[in-house]
Amino acid sequence: MTLSLSVAKSHRQPWPGLIEAYREYLPVSESTPVVTLLEGNTPLIPVPAIAERIGRQVKVFVKYDGLNPTGSFKDRGMTMAITKAKEAGAKAVICASTGNTSAAAAAYARRGGMKPFVLIPDGYVALGKLAQALLYGAEVLAIKGNFDQALEIVREMADSYPITLVNSVNPYRLEGQKTGAFEVVDALGNAPDWLCIPVGNAGNITAYWMGFCQYHQIGKCDRLPKMMGFQAAGAAPLVNGKPVAHPETLATAIRIGNPASWDKAIAAQSASQGSFNAVTDEEILDAYRLLASSEGIFCEPASAASVAGLLKVKDQVPTGATVVCVLTGNGLKDPDTAIKHSHSQFKQGIAAEVKAVAEAMGF
Repeated sequence: MTLSLSVAKSHRQPWPGLIEAYREYLPVSESTPVVTLLEGNTPLIPVPAIAERIGRQVKVFVKYDGLNPTGSFKDRGMTMAITKAKEAGAKAVICASTGNTSAAAAAYARRGGMKPFVLIPDGYVALGKLAQALLYGAEVLAIKGNFDQALEIVREMADSYPITLVNSVNPYRLEGQKTGAFEVVDALGNAPDWLCIPVGNAGNITAYWMGFCQYHQIGKCDRLPKMMGFQAAGAAPLVNGKPVAHPETLATAIRIGNPASWDKAIAAQSASQGSFNAVTDEEILDAYRLLASSEGIFCEPASAASVAGLLKVKDQVPTGATVVCVLTGNGLKDPDTAIKHSHSQFKQGIAAEVKAVAEAMGF
């Protein structure tokens, strides 16, 4: 029996990457040259410690997209954007980034044989993300401005020069990112009651809504979730109803004052009867630490905005509801924040002997 089980397991089909897995729902043909790092198929993890704080038989899961190849959800959109760029014969791509897009664009562009160019706001990108882009071989240009200004520049560059824009204004990015919703439904057997998600440039909330609607139309789920978007209080244009000229938050991935997908995100929120809410940096950090210390899940600070937001509005969650919080990036993207804001003790200078170590441990 053991032998048979082992043989059976060896014949399981490996995950082919999200384009091949969801080909029938994506704008590709048999001749499309797929550029993939086998992204997608990320875990939907139950988080009972979070659910316990809400009570009332509410079930909470996190969609941990930090386990994608470059460590963030951006890989979902980038495999599609780079695949379509390659199909069109592009030789170079460009993006503006707060960090994660730069890493994904650089990795997939190099995988597809293209030259990546990246504009970042000087001094506002976590070192883990910058390191990725540089090692992948991107040409990184740091501007004296914020993300919104960088995005304006790359849009003009793509209009004026032979280079393909791969920010989320590229429609193929959203086509790839909508597969996150497919995976949630495939795992749960239906759509959740609530989908909680961090919002920066607003492409991901737009894409998830696209995915849920597409699956609903073909009968893969019999309901649509309430889309709950959460922004950092210092960078909350959708909450405030107007752009933020100088966005500020330690959650650098969502430090965006004028989202490119503003109108689409508002449409998703309205159609789903959801809402946008703001969470403070301290609320984000509390959720960030809670996920790590109570659930063993290390996400980047911006990701924790989804859980921080859920806990902030927990009294609004219906009894017995199923809630999914999207964790967009891996905690290793921003180790400096983890070290700076950890409540754990880091004892140094201890003698290399059992007695000293035991005393330091409290024995």
